[in-house]
Amino acid sequence: MPGQRKRKRSRERAQRRLRDVPGRWEPLFSTRDQGELKEYLRRLYAEGRGIDPEHVRIDMFCGRLVHPTTHRVSVFVPEGPA
Repeated sequence: MPGQRKRKRSRERAQRRLRDVPGRWEPLFSTRDQGELKEYLRRLYAEGRGIDPEHVRIDMFCGRLVHPTTHRVSVFVPEGPA
């Protein structure tokens, strides 16, 4: 697919930056509807809650008849000073 290599490089660069930062991925939203996922992301970025797009991860869990495909949005939460 056109443009896929560029997206992959961008994603890898963001993952390299977060690899050295201690923290965890916290799930924010989960849905089976792709349109609902797009609307949630649109609202998330429009609200501007201080969430960096590089700290957002979208997972797609592919399913079959028994387990339908699910989309999950997670945000990276760095560990605070102890």
